[in-house]
Parts: sequence; C-alpha cells; structure tokens
Amino acid sequence: MHNKSITLAVTGASGSPYFIQLLKNLLLAQVKVNLLLSSAAKIVIQTELNLVLPEDNSDLKAFFLEYIQCDNESLLTLYGKEEWTASVASGSNRASAMVVCPCSMGTLSAIAHGASNNLIERAADVMLKEQRQLILLTREMPFSTIHLENMLKLSRMGVTIMPASPGFYYQAQSLDDLVNFVVARLLDHLHVEHRLSHRWGETD
Repeated sequence: MHNKSITLAVTGASGSPYFIQLLKNLLLAQVKVNLLLSSAAKIVIQTELNLVLPEDNSDLKAFFLEYIQCDNESLLTLYGKEEWTASVASGSNRASAMVVCPCSMGTLSAIAHGASNNLIERAADVMLKEQRQLILLTREMPFSTIHLENMLKLSRMGVTIMPASPGFYYQAQSLDDLVNFVVARLLDHLHVEHRLSHRWGETD
C-alpha cells in the first residue's frame, strides 16, 4: 500500500471522465484520496456522465465507491466546500500531492491570486505555501491572455500545468483511449503505477 495521500479536487470545467478514471486508478493503487467537489462540478458530472448524485457527502462517498467498484471505504474521504476543519486546509496535513481535475479558469485564477474562498482554493494555497506538488488539469479553449498569464505565474511557483490534451499517435480507437492517455500522464507525475497505456517505444 502507498504511504501517500492525494487531494483530488474537481471543479465545474468539462472533463468528468478524466476525474472518474483518475479516482478509480488512485484507489485501485491503494492511494488514500481526499476528494473535494465544487457545486458546479456536481452539475457537470451529472450532465457529462448521465448520473444522479446524492446530496449528502456520506451518500456521495458510497455512490463513488460503488460506481468505481472499490470496496475499501477507508481510502476515500469527502469534504464539503466550506469544511474548514478538514485536514487539507492545514499545512500540518501531509498530503503528498494535489490534483485539480479538471481545473476551471476561475479556480486557476483564484489559486494564482491566493483567494482561498473555499476549501479547494485553500487546499491549493496550502500546497503552494508548503512547496508540495500541485497539478492543474486545465480545460478551456481558447485561452485568453489572462488565463495564460495566470498559468505562467503558477508555473513559476512550481505548479504543473497539464492541459487535457490527449495525443493521437497511439491511434486511439475509443473515447476511453483518449481519456486514459491524459490520466496516465497524471498518474506518471504522481508516481503511481498504472496500466492505462503503453509507454512510447514499448510494445507491452
């Protein structure tokens, strides 16, 4: 079992399949996940995956565990957007990394400017001040100058900006293949083993 825990935040940007596949693979690898969902994220997840999500966090946790077929409930913890007593709101929490997947431009802007108006923004602020790994899976097209300036600002702080841009050189045969390409790159950066895709130059 991994000795690491990862904070996984989900915002209202399009890209729910990336989130679900990432959550599934983290839990399959026995990584502890602190899950943060914005209100907009829940709407987008329901729209893109055709799901009806429970309102209560305890029910939502059970829903995700069942949906991705994970029977170890101790691996997943859900926090509300204003749950300021959550471990991820403090620098004393030793989360190995944080991923915002997908990351809206609004959330990216708030992180770049230290807004900390909700738990997602505060958790990201903690990662910055403690100089820990923070990955933003950005999802927007096209990028405005403001978006690019915010990304550059964060990149200079050590944040990994990873656009949801799947490659086509593996000759993807399905939407799942394209999702797996992106999630595999995320898992590589998190140093979590996976079998989602072949590595370039490898055949098995």
